[in-house]
Amino acid sequence: MDTSDETLAQAAAMGDRDAFAVLLGRHYDRIFALAFRLTGQRAEAEDLTQDICLALPAKLESYRRTARFTTWLYRVTVNAAHDRRRRAATRAKAGDGWGDWEIARQATMAEAAEAQDWLATAMHGLTPELRDTVALTLGEDLSQADAAEVLGVSEGTVAWRMSEVKKRLRAMARAEGML
Repeated sequence: MDTSDETLAQAAAMGDRDAFAVLLGRHYDRIFALAFRLTGQRAEAEDLTQDICLALPAKLESYRRTARFTTWLYRVTVNAAHDRRRRAATRAKAGDGWGDWEIARQATMAEAAEAQDWLATAMHGLTPELRDTVALTLGEDLSQADAAEVLGVSEGTVAWRMSEVKKRLRAMARAEGML
């Protein structure tokens, strides 16, 4: 006389490995067949079936014998397929968002590099005095007073030089069609 699935499920839930092995032997093909119908892909169905089999010992504790074991097992399989689809959709959405973010980040970096290159080229067109002033005030973040002290000029001269730099850079940008 064969032991019923329900009795085997109860024994497996209490840790009986032999009962669990018999249940899997009886229902593995059934789980796989439903997983295949739900996913439509053999490899995906195999992965889903393995996931279900790994989770089944813990899930058996929730089996209450209010339905036939096979009905409960189908529900477990369907829920696992739904969970897998939701996770895949979340990963895909996150991947899309990551891709968009990375594309935007790369574009921002390219724009910044292009601006840096333009500025470096433009800086070479300035007189050494103007370049020194810019290097100290913008590059080293010194105040105009500190830059004046380093350069040995008045603070007003530093202010005039920075004004002159802005004027020349704007003219260069206009000439290149950037403004």
